[in-house]
Amino acid sequence: MFSPLRLAAGLSLLAMGMLWQLPVSAAQLVRIGAAHFPPYTVRPEQGADTGLLPQLVEVLNRRQTAYRFVLVPTSIPRRFRDFQQGRVDMAIFENPQWGWQDIPHTAVDMGLEDAEVFVALRAPGREQSYFADLSGKRLAVFSGYHYAFADFNPDPKNMARQFNATLTYSHDSNLLMVARGRADIALVTRSYLSDFLVYNLDIAGKFLVSERIDQIYRHYALIRPKAPISGAAFAGLLSDLRDSGELLKIFEPYRIDVRPVPAVP
Repeated sequence: MFSPLRLAAGLSLLAMGMLWQLPVSAAQLVRIGAAHFPPYTVRPEQGADTGLLPQLVEVLNRRQTAYRFVLVPTSIPRRFRDFQQGRVDMAIFENPQWGWQDIPHTAVDMGLEDAEVFVALRAPGREQSYFADLSGKRLAVFSGYHYAFADFNPDPKNMARQFNATLTYSHDSNLLMVARGRADIALVTRSYLSDFLVYNLDIAGKFLVSERIDQIYRHYALIRPKAPISGAAFAGLLSDLRDSGELLKIFEPYRIDVRPVPAVP
C-alpha cells in the first residue's frame, strides 16, 4: 500500500545522501604569474613551464584543498600590467622594490634568499679584485632584471649606454659569451649558476665566480587587492611547508637559503 510518510522518509534519505556527496566548499582559484625567470620559471620552446615555481605550486596544491593554484604565462615587463588588470592574483619570487612601489599589493615574505653574482673567465693573475670596478668592462646581463650596480634601473638603453651591457633572455647565453671572450663579466643568479656548473663540467673550470655579490634576493609573494587569498592565509601555507621540510627539499639543491620569517608585530 502506498504510504506518504514512507515516501517522504525515502526522499529525505535520498537528499541527505546527495548532500553527503557534495564537497563542503569549492577550492578558491588563485592565479600566479609565471614569467621566464630561470631557475624559478623556465619557459621551454614547447611544453609546460618547468622550474622551481611549478614545483612549489604542485606541493601547495597537494597539501591543502582550500585553494587551487594555477600558473598564468606572463613576461618580465608585462607582469606589472597583468597584476594591475587582475589577470593574475599573485606575483611570486618578487621584491617590492623591483618597480612595484606604486602598485597596490600585499607583500608576503617567503623566507627565501638567493643572490646575484659576477662571473668572469679565469686568466693568469686575475683575482677577486677584478670585480671591484666594472668600468671599461663588457657586461652580459639578463634583460629586464633590476641590478644593484645599476641602481635597479632595468631600462635596456641605460644598461647598454652606461654599462656597455649586452642584454639577453638567457643566463646560458651570457655565460657562454664570457667563455668565448665576447663579454668580460656576466651577472647570474647564484641558484642558476650552481645548476649550470653541475651540468656543464666541461667548461665549469673556466669561470671565476665573484665573492662580491651584486644583491641579495629576499623573495616575496605579492598579492593583489581583492585576490581570492589573503596575505595571512598564504603566509600560513608557506609556514606549513617550511615546518614540514618541503621548502628545503625544493630550494636547497639550488643554494637558495630557507630563512626564518620575522614575526609580524
